[in-house]
Order: sequence, then C-alpha cells, then structure tokens
Amino acid sequence: MKIEILPLAGLTKIVPTRLGDHRGYFSEVFKYEWFCENVADVKFVQENESLSATVGTVRGLHFQLDPFAQGKLVRCIAGRIFDVAVDIRVGSPTYGKWYGTELSMENGEQLWIPTGFAHGFATLELDCVISYKVTAPYSAASDRGLLWNDPAIGIEWPLRLDNAILSDKDKVQPKLADLPPSFSY
Repeated sequence: MKIEILPLAGLTKIVPTRLGDHRGYFSEVFKYEWFCENVADVKFVQENESLSATVGTVRGLHFQLDPFAQGKLVRCIAGRIFDVAVDIRVGSPTYGKWYGTELSMENGEQLWIPTGFAHGFATLELDCVISYKVTAPYSAASDRGLLWNDPAIGIEWPLRLDNAILSDKDKVQPKLADLPPSFSY
C-alpha cells in the first residue's frame, strides 16, 4: 500500500496495490497493523455501506460530536464519487479549508478522514456504492452537519449545484460561520 499525505493535517490518501492478470486483480485493501503504523492508531468499530442510485446525489457534509466523533476510512466499491473533507477544528491553520478527490472502483483509492472534519460526497455515475470503516458507532444525538455548498468554504463540486439531489436534512445544515465550535486543533 502507498500513502499520500494531503494538505490538510491528518487527511491521508491510501492507494492499495493491485496484482492483476487476464482474470482481474487481487488487492489487500486494509491491514490493521499497517494502518496503525502508517496512518493513524485507531480502532474501527463499524463498517457502513451506502448506495446512491442517481448521478448528482450529494450526501453531507456530516460529522458527529464527542463522545461519538468518527474517523472514517472511505472507499468507493462501485461507480465514481467526488469525496470531500472540510477541516472544522477550531485553531487549525486550515480551518474551513476543504480537500476533494475522486474515489472509484477503478482507481481503488481510499481517503482517511480523522475526527475534526466534516465529510461528504457527490456521485458522478449511477449506482455508486460507498464503503467506510468508522471509529465510533452512529449516534443520532451526536449527528451534525455543515452546509454542502457554503460559499465561504467554496467547494468546487464537479456537478451543477442547482441539480444536486439532497436529503431534506442536508438542505438546511448550518454554514461554517454559524457552526458552533465542535473540535479543537
């Protein structure tokens, strides 16, 4: 596996090695000891999977408060998504900055998003399946969000913003300027 350190402290891109031939490929996509030694010393407690059937579906930007704050290891196992993390750690030199990357079944890349970041994605193809390991279970009482298209953040989504398909909850999340402090750097 290869790692790429990203411009927002703590974010890491992981590219598993694929061994292939005429039949297809084999890849180790997660090794606990390697992850702890090279990326983050965390324990994953749950693995989630979501299907977004329509192109232009936006999910996020989501995070959970302590004691259920989640680190996430995200990968796209079918289709293609634009995956985004926004630094919401008060005091961070990159507070309010975002990083986005394309994750797909074809490229096999994964994104590690530690606690202190809001996370979301937009689907670029039909029937996108996303799998992500998390470091804390889901907690409705701790569930929070950030407005996906806040102009102060300026995420450059690779889709027309007026055609985005959103949940009712994601349409009304607070802007960064209205977000109560949730994490410290």
